Amino acid sequence: MAEDAELRTDVLVIGAGGAGLYAAIEAARQGAQVLLLDRSLIGRGGATVMAQMTVAVALGTEQPDDPAFHLRDTLAAGRGLCDPALARLLCEEGVEVIQEMDAWKTGWARHADGRIRQAHAPGHDRPRCVYVDFLSTGPAVSRTLRTQAQRQGGIRRMGEMLVTDLVLADGRVQGAVALDLAHGRAVRIAAGATIIATGGLTRLYRRNSASANMAGDGYALALRAGATLIDMEFVQFFPIGHLAPRLIGMDPIMWDPFRYKLGGRLLNSEREEFTDRYGAPPEGGRYVVTRDLATYAITKEVAAGRGSPAGGAWLSFEHVPEAELRANFGPVIDRLAANGIDLTKTAIEVAPIAHYHMGGIRVDTRMATDLPGLFAAGEAVGGANGANRLSGNAITEALAFGRVAGRQASALAKQEGIAWTDPRAREALALAGRAGAVRPGFNPAAMFAALQATMAEEVGAFRTATGLARAATRIAALAAELGEAPPGAPLPHDLARADWFDLRAGLLVARAVVLAATARTESRGAHQREDHPGLDAAWTSNQTVTLAGGRLALGQQPVAAAA
Repeated sequence: MAEDAELRTDVLVIGAGGAGLYAAIEAARQGAQVLLLDRSLIGRGGATVMAQMTVAVALGTEQPDDPAFHLRDTLAAGRGLCDPALARLLCEEGVEVIQEMDAWKTGWARHADGRIRQAHAPGHDRPRCVYVDFLSTGPAVSRTLRTQAQRQGGIRRMGEMLVTDLVLADGRVQGAVALDLAHGRAVRIAAGATIIATGGLTRLYRRNSASANMAGDGYALALRAGATLIDMEFVQFFPIGHLAPRLIGMDPIMWDPFRYKLGGRLLNSEREEFTDRYGAPPEGGRYVVTRDLATYAITKEVAAGRGSPAGGAWLSFEHVPEAELRANFGPVIDRLAANGIDLTKTAIEVAPIAHYHMGGIRVDTRMATDLPGLFAAGEAVGGANGANRLSGNAITEALAFGRVAGRQASALAKQEGIAWTDPRAREALALAGRAGAVRPGFNPAAMFAALQATMAEEVGAFRTATGLARAATRIAALAAELGEAPPGAPLPHDLARADWFDLRAGLLVARAVVLAATARTESRGAHQREDHPGLDAAWTSNQTVTLAGGRLALGQQPVAAAA
């Protein structure tokens, strides 16, 4: 193994998706030297680059709007559990960041008179979602941020860096230890302030829309360091993830813009529309059902024996004339045809897919955690979305929270300077670079697949005490098999070692989800307990998770009052 390396920076940003890139740009604009790390290529990993659809922001270009109206819809979607201050920050800062992205030439779709177009999405009371072309919004946002990061001085970008642990001294986060995947060496990083922008946890599920590096590692970093997690039970399932026929080279959640722009119909095996049977309003040709209700409706129809052949629901555009399909999605129609799909003649099968996590690291409106020196941004943050995220809020949250985190981390780094107490990092450095015993037959990648299967089967969209107990037992068995160190000597591009660290983080985060889901004996938003149907007013509180002595502890806190 190569000799350990050491880096120093004012602000360390872990994760280079939308939140991390914006945080790095803002911190550098404030005069900080920034080190931007990602285990993927910079700006090519995370959720933002994969997002194809829309971004919610109260610009008011289609009809009068205000961040207060956007906030009202966000709080309603959150089923009483949103932190109002964080939700307000999302809605208010969102206007400024989207306008700045426009100035940076993101390419928001426009009317002939120059106004930015805004589409209507489920859960919003008016057209509020900007987009590029419905299927390229995320790539356009990522490209814009990559360009700005390259133009902005003071940002050092490093890919193929897997952060394994945060380093604390004197009660303050002072940086991190990373595994340099390309060279097979441990790296010490001293930082005046650190930002976790690693996204969510949906890769923990077998069917997911996440990138390969979104398995909750940022949550695990924060938890092991002593930070608090919040709302971990709330995993959002996108209701109409592609199921069949086979689709190559296209995002599995691409059907949303088709559905709310063209009124795609959700049908059961008897070709009946059904969402209004499960407490959702009749759609009447419009897509108005929120994600949690649509997920519930599809799952229940399948359970009742009225599902599609592959185990989902039919999504049909057969009633839409081909000319209208082409006018709205011409190039996409051709790509679908290359996959053997003619939407004028063929309904496709869809089913819920793990898509977003409402929970995460607890922060205040400065994006500061309860650990001095540590901030979080984007989907790594919990609290803003409560029990269910409003459609279109994900990229808005990433950009708005990233900007705030970058600004605040830069200010702290200037105030505190870079402190580094090397002995406190030695244990983490030793683990990252340790040559563990070779264990014949030990396969962390296969174990991770087993974890995904457990989460899908027992901790999915609908839960029971019995299933959650089974999940806890299986996760404990996997944790026992994991061992205390990765096997073998570290090597360049050592995927088995990376898999071991992924599994270490994933198992800890999965335990947190199961613990919180077991305790919440009600059904609210994205957390549905089949053995405890219906919302219980006594559960109008947030659950927190902390780690001490290797044991997870669950707590409760009242929902923050509106400011």
